[in-house]
Amino acid sequence: MTNPLMEKNLLPPFSAIRAEHVEPAIRTLIERHKAQLNALLAQPGPRTWASLIAPIEAMDDELAQCWSPVGHLNGVLNSEALRAAYKACLPLLSEYRTWVGQNADLYAAYCEVAQGEDFNALGQAEQQAVHNALRDFKLAGVALPETSKKRFGEIQQQLAKLSSQFSDNVLDASNAWSKQVTAEQLQGLPASAIASATQAAQERDLEGCLLTLDFPSVLPLLTYCDDRELRREVYLANVTRASDIGPHGGQFDNTQLMDEILDLRQELARLLGFANYAECSLATKMADSPLRVVEFLTELAERSRAQAQAEWQELSRFAASEHSIEQLKPWDVTYYSEKLRQRTFSIAQEELRPYLPVERVLSGLFAVVQRLYNVTVEEVQDFDSYHPDLRLFEIQQDGEPLARFYLDLYARSHKRGGAWMDDCRVRRVTDTGLQLPVAYLVCNFTAPVGEQPSLLTENEMVTLFHEFGHGLHHMLTKQHVASVSGINGVAWDAVELPSQFMENWCYQPEALAFISGHVDTGEPLPQALLDKMLAARNFQSGMQMMRQLEFALFDFQLHQHWGETGVTVQGTLDAVRAQVAVIPAVPENRFQHAFSHIFAGGYAAGYYSYKWAEVLSADAFARFEEEGIFNPLTGSDFRRHILEAGGSQDAMALFVAFRGREPDVEPLLRHSGIAA
Repeated sequence: MTNPLMEKNLLPPFSAIRAEHVEPAIRTLIERHKAQLNALLAQPGPRTWASLIAPIEAMDDELAQCWSPVGHLNGVLNSEALRAAYKACLPLLSEYRTWVGQNADLYAAYCEVAQGEDFNALGQAEQQAVHNALRDFKLAGVALPETSKKRFGEIQQQLAKLSSQFSDNVLDASNAWSKQVTAEQLQGLPASAIASATQAAQERDLEGCLLTLDFPSVLPLLTYCDDRELRREVYLANVTRASDIGPHGGQFDNTQLMDEILDLRQELARLLGFANYAECSLATKMADSPLRVVEFLTELAERSRAQAQAEWQELSRFAASEHSIEQLKPWDVTYYSEKLRQRTFSIAQEELRPYLPVERVLSGLFAVVQRLYNVTVEEVQDFDSYHPDLRLFEIQQDGEPLARFYLDLYARSHKRGGAWMDDCRVRRVTDTGLQLPVAYLVCNFTAPVGEQPSLLTENEMVTLFHEFGHGLHHMLTKQHVASVSGINGVAWDAVELPSQFMENWCYQPEALAFISGHVDTGEPLPQALLDKMLAARNFQSGMQMMRQLEFALFDFQLHQHWGETGVTVQGTLDAVRAQVAVIPAVPENRFQHAFSHIFAGGYAAGYYSYKWAEVLSADAFARFEEEGIFNPLTGSDFRRHILEAGGSQDAMALFVAFRGREPDVEPLLRHSGIAA
């Protein structure tokens, strides 16, 4: 049987990939790479970049190109067969990475390269890659006794398995719930949301409308539905996903998994000599200590709390005086916030939708990037696909291709929720020339209905710009060493800088003139509507700030104090909420059970990175405010110091090279409208 995952392809052969291809390909490559590594180590010295590290990079890339489409398809076209194949490979990959990371002979060979006569003649990227590798060997337990090494490997395998199960439970719990309703029950919802619910019902051969726990279904319901009891039902179904209570209580329960994951992370950190997993996590980040992170989050909370509390009191008074709601419940907050927003600024989110058809926003996004970085984006029509929604684009400069990206925009069943960027191919120099970077960009927007194109909300527009910022970091890199190319090797708390930075152009009138355009007439956003949108930009920004700080403090303190007497997941969350939350949580809230960022993603003891990077991005954008938002010199500097540099240098040094100084928190508070 020919295996498409074993073939060399410029782009993944999606249509040819089957679940039965996955495990044989991974097993074959791992066995081959182990033999190749042993053969490399058996060769006489001296060890150099060319004789040792370049061949290893080629092996790593071969494995990445095999596994990348598998992981992607598992997220966007999930099936039982693919899921089983994906999960079967997780312990194999974990065992292989541990074998490499704990290989004392390989570590010694890297040390020989670092201490060799030729090392100082290597480029910045190569030297940084070697320094990072030596750090990662230590974090993989290379210096541990054999019994501890064995235990380390077992923990890594088990964590991979448990994290995947956590993610599967969230997806399954989301897919398991739906509710058939009539259009009359959806009074208050805009026509576009009702049309989507009607289409969802038709796709399952049902009458009326169908509600699901996909974000494009949940958000309009909680924002606009006049039926308070229906809002309550949907809210509780959403916040009890994958937990011990709710419509499917106990069926996809992540309670035990969270404890097991945290126990294993704590054991892992202790094996490596750290006091806790929070310390371990910071070994690869900009922040230098747990104390620094907690102080950073606490300072933001203290400077934002008064405004957040005032916003909550204003909302509570509005609901009581205008709508006779004496006690706001969580399923009321979004609904009455939208009504207050409309009354205060005379603008509804739905008013913006007709001006944000997806094709216009995309062309506007590409125009922004062209003005900033002198590159163009062209769509590729003929390519191997896995779904009709999938699109492929190429980034060019002076007619020469720089990179490509896949775009998968719309929510559907068997697709993981949220939005993300992942790498498909990394930029590196190979034996046959330069390999161009390729990215996956995935969102979960409301799909087109009939002849009506997809119309984005303001939040969806911002999400698209955010993910494209990640994509640019990956695609505009100038690095030729894979481990520091694009987002690789970038400190985790700096990796959100380019993504959050791109969001700023969604609120610049000069940019909105070509980002927006009425779906029927092409007319840009009218000045009156634009003024309202900009005025409303920071509506309840204090409450939003405190909500993100709640998540960040919960994550960090959970990993900092896990294992101490009396510390529990729920208890930690309750304590953090008492410190920073302004919206009271109902006892049924099981937010943590679906907090995939920290239990199934890369953000364990790192969710604070969003706020940390927001400080960087706001301060970076402040330079554009000073010099012109489309100033080509400023754009060129950002491209050179941040996007092109990738992980080739220390993140703080790169920021200082662009900004001329270390970051300042004031621009973030100013951009957020927080009068602290």
